Amino acid sequence: MWRERTLKIVLVVVGLLFSAGIYPLIGSLLHPAGSDMGDTMMLSLYVALGVFLLIAVRNPSEHRSLIAFAAWSSFAHAVAMSILGLEIPNQRVGFLVGSAVLVVIGVTLLALAPAKSVERVLAAVV
Repeated sequence: MWRERTLKIVLVVVGLLFSAGIYPLIGSLLHPAGSDMGDTMMLSLYVALGVFLLIAVRNPSEHRSLIAFAAWSSFAHAVAMSILGLEIPNQRVGFLVGSAVLVVIGVTLLALAPAKSVERVLAAVV
């Protein structure tokens, strides 16, 4: 019971965090000359993911694959940011801190992700 409640809290926090990217996304779209297009595209994906994580709060066990995608995509993004942080010295601290946050998000989501129910596994076999 505490695990599902904790997962729901994490989904709300991460969902709101990712969805909050709508503000810089709108700014980048309104003023494209002063923005990085790669960042703008990543923000659009994270905003969409944030909305779906908020939807998953209602019934996390029905959204296992979405939760797993959020975790593994966070790991992938953290790896890319870490490599960039090591190659761009003046951006190192920001990239590495961002990478650490994404790893914490990924580990937390995977640790709290709901397990497959026995009934669903049996139904898939039969």
